[in-house]
Amino acid sequence: MLFGQSVFQSVLERLKAEDGTDEDAEAPSAHRVPGLATGLAFDVMEGVSAASQRVGQAYFDNLDLDPAAGIAEEPVAAPPPEPVMPDHLARIAPEEIAAELAIAATDTQQTLNEKRRAFAKANHPDGVAEPFRDNANRRMMIANLLIDEAMRRLPHS
Repeated sequence: MLFGQSVFQSVLERLKAEDGTDEDAEAPSAHRVPGLATGLAFDVMEGVSAASQRVGQAYFDNLDLDPAAGIAEEPVAAPPPEPVMPDHLARIAPEEIAAELAIAATDTQQTLNEKRRAFAKANHPDGVAEPFRDNANRRMMIANLLIDEAMRRLPHS
């Protein structure tokens, strides 16, 4: 090793001497060692445009876009139609809800609970459109009051 050279430089000189090449011979590349195949990033990126080296730009370089056409605009979707209130939500009088529930003196706690579940399935505020939630909430409150009253009147055994 010559004084002032790194180990790498001395290895390069030794390899050149073994191959019989000298400084004046045409080197394959300024950063390559003869006989050494590298897979370094600078070798991979040779010939790639500078624009595509920017993050996210390589994708657009490979698209076949007509620059005169411009970017296609998405069609504007028509606004959704206004929801229509179901007929049963318009009936908010306690007499109408009692008629729907059809509570009878022969109902048991089990049948009353089944009626409550069936009514809630069709009328729960979470299951209707936003403009009709007040009516659905009112119907559920009235139905629950009627069913709770009917349960209080059941004979306790």
